[in-house]
Amino acid sequence: MTSDTAKQYTSELPTALYRAEEVRELDRLAIEEHGIAGFELMSRAGQAAFDLLRDLWPEARQLCVFVGTGNNGGDGYVVAALAEKAGFEAHVVQVGDPEKTRGDAATARQRAEEEGASFELFDPEGEYQGDVIIDAMLGTGLSGEVRGPYRAAIDLINRSGCPVLAADIPSGLCSDTGRVLGQAVKADASITFIGCKQGLLTGQAPDFVGNLYFAPLQVPALVFDALAPSARLITTAQITRWLPPRSRLSHKGNNGHVLVIGGDLGMGGAVAMAAEAAGRVGAGLTSVVTRPQHVTPVLARRPECMVLGVDEGADISAQLAKADVLVVGPGIGQGDWGQALLRQALASGLPLVLDADGLNLLAQWQQDATVMERGNWVLTPHPGEAARLLNQSTAQLSEDRFAAVQALQSRYGGAVVLKGPGSLIAGEQPAPWVCRSGNPGMATGGMGDVLSGVVGGLLAQGLTLEQAAAAGVQIHATAGDRASDQAGQRGLLATDLMPYIRRLVNAR
Repeated sequence: MTSDTAKQYTSELPTALYRAEEVRELDRLAIEEHGIAGFELMSRAGQAAFDLLRDLWPEARQLCVFVGTGNNGGDGYVVAALAEKAGFEAHVVQVGDPEKTRGDAATARQRAEEEGASFELFDPEGEYQGDVIIDAMLGTGLSGEVRGPYRAAIDLINRSGCPVLAADIPSGLCSDTGRVLGQAVKADASITFIGCKQGLLTGQAPDFVGNLYFAPLQVPALVFDALAPSARLITTAQITRWLPPRSRLSHKGNNGHVLVIGGDLGMGGAVAMAAEAAGRVGAGLTSVVTRPQHVTPVLARRPECMVLGVDEGADISAQLAKADVLVVGPGIGQGDWGQALLRQALASGLPLVLDADGLNLLAQWQQDATVMERGNWVLTPHPGEAARLLNQSTAQLSEDRFAAVQALQSRYGGAVVLKGPGSLIAGEQPAPWVCRSGNPGMATGGMGDVLSGVVGGLLAQGLTLEQAAAAGVQIHATAGDRASDQAGQRGLLATDLMPYIRRLVNAR
């Protein structure tokens, strides 16, 4: 086991996230402007990976190290050399032509040979086992789909049943988008170096990265000051800065009035959950406009809400006049009733959060200039809704979620939340936010309604569109994690999040 003081890695990720080309620039700046030799950086990366391996699998003594021909392979060679020096058995499996190994990677290979590591060329028909497999085949330079022996090696690793540690990024995963490029290693843990790659946190990545660790390799802070990140990780600490303690003179009028509009026949629970969530994050007042049949159930669940039941053609201008922020879409449907209410909400000019069928109606109305000429809204689509808003297929959108959320924000303005594993939030700032919290148990009905209420409640308290969207996603996802920690992921309901939401907005 390594001591805490000696560890060169952490499970706490930096807030700055980068694309592959930007990390290569950070690497260049460290070498050329700060005098850190390339081989020294490679050695530090290998040391961090080896330290992590020993901490995660302290009983491991036999390593199988899959290496490619580039610098990612060099990291693997360093791990093999360190393992042999520490009394382990390291078996290196070379994928690709070893003659193509150059520079620092070739030096690292020589070190591994000198320390006594065994080597062989990858055989697709071979059997490879170890207490732990190290994946150091394909790094951030991968652009096209994985082919040939690399694809075969990835398949073999995934079928091996052995624990897997990926160096920098699981082979076959796009470090910019989180998309699997044909085939990717499913790692139990990954350790990424110098700059945290944005693609490790969204898209398909969570299914392949495993537990993620970060090693900055002692690169000076000045290096990072020279380059703006491509994305930012939203954290609970950031939310705390956006939600300072309230004044003792505060009253309900200071904390905003949220009006939730929706809940067509049979969908009254959606507005009930959204309204409760808005109140739980601290909105001073919460009102609901819904079908008359749902008034009593909503009041029975949350008597603090002011609830109005309306039929087709109703004028809700009096309710709109009292509100500061609207949440429109939970359970609203796409019929005449929902369309009429949404048009009134849009005509009010009030800031609003648009979700669910409100987004599907927006996709139908996107050629209507009277609808589109606004920028004071937060849109919260899941991938299917986002694809309709961009006139794409869901598969096209999923190829690059970062590009998709930026395209949505550019087209519709305001702030946009692209939901899913590693939800993304884009606003006026050039770098979108990434949320790494949340879990599969949250894939249940009503979760989106709770999120829209959370965002609306934060917006009512004075946060900007982007702040409310980013903070809302993080609070919602973290509440889901805490609820699942308490009782498991299966059976998690949207309303299970409510007590945790309240605690999170009061955490200091």
